[in-house]
Amino acid sequence: MAESPGPGVAHHPGGSPALAHLITELQGHGLRVQVPLESRQGGAGPADAGMLWIDGFAATVPTNAEYVQASPYVLRAEDDGWGVYRDGERLASAEPFHRPRFYDLATAAGVPYWQIALLHLDSLASTVIQTCAYWGNADQCAFCGIGVTLANGRTIARKTPQMLAEVAVAAKELDGAVDATLTTGTTATPDKGALYVARCGQAVREAAGLPVEVQFEPPRDLAVIDQVRDMGISSVGIHVESFDPQVLARIAPAKARTGIDGYFRAWERAVAAFGEGQVSTYVILGMGEDPDLTVAGCRRAIDIGVYPFVVPLRPTVGSLMEHLAAPSPEYCETVYRRVVPYLTARGLGARGVAAGCARCQACSAMSLLEPTADNDGRIHLPILSNR
Repeated sequence: MAESPGPGVAHHPGGSPALAHLITELQGHGLRVQVPLESRQGGAGPADAGMLWIDGFAATVPTNAEYVQASPYVLRAEDDGWGVYRDGERLASAEPFHRPRFYDLATAAGVPYWQIALLHLDSLASTVIQTCAYWGNADQCAFCGIGVTLANGRTIARKTPQMLAEVAVAAKELDGAVDATLTTGTTATPDKGALYVARCGQAVREAAGLPVEVQFEPPRDLAVIDQVRDMGISSVGIHVESFDPQVLARIAPAKARTGIDGYFRAWERAVAAFGEGQVSTYVILGMGEDPDLTVAGCRRAIDIGVYPFVVPLRPTVGSLMEHLAAPSPEYCETVYRRVVPYLTARGLGARGVAAGCARCQACSAMSLLEPTADNDGRIHLPILSNR
């Protein structure tokens, strides 16, 4: 059974600066493990994701990459639980994520549930079309490993709405899934795959009652975004990846042709449809971007009600960036600390997101720097850094 942190344990914002620093360090250096740990490899988003709770906060950290063997951090079993250690010093408690029970089930046609969707801590996640019009050609996104998972047999090429609905019910009932995050490889159609992933999300919501985020590229006709809303989808992710146009052209040529302004037009339509804070975008650090352009782009997105989910690059084996080093934790933390105050001033935060990556937050330490409230209602803001 997948073990949750238990009642009353924080999952979202509200961690201490020290915990935010530790998780940023772990996501940069990785975590050596001495106990079995469920992980995600390949795929369309942050891969090499060992999943666990650290002092009650959900986190994914690299555990399998070669550079992790040099990490000073190690997960150790203790007499009563687990702990994160550095140089023999215990830094935090930990709870590894164990194999979900629904992974042992299969469809009537014999397809294992784990090939249809995975549980990322408490969020059911699936790439509904595991192929992409850009994979294997000049338009391939350099950070992406969507074809890797398919090639190694860890998934199937196309999940149907019926399959996903069946798995979602089991994930909720057996393992406590609280939402679903569905993404897709881009299709060579005007809607870029948005309508199919939305149909899958609609089936999940109707069968399991889970809030659903779907992720897709800006469709050619922005009215498609309204059609997605009308299917009962809670949140959308439309991912620009980088606000530095030179980096975007190098690492995601097709997205660069849409252009950063094209993403802003899609976001404006999406915010009008789904509401402020229910539209998010991935912003990946460590691809050679200008941090000032990154922060300025995040601020512009926040101003129109978009949540920029800032994450460190995790070089995926089999991707065009597999030999890159992950960005330094110091760099990532500096960017987090520059972006979070804009979210705070705008009244946006992870707590208000209905579903998806910006709700889960496990792949970034950013939400741990969001403000918290005391029992008497006083708000505490994150400490700024000029590093």
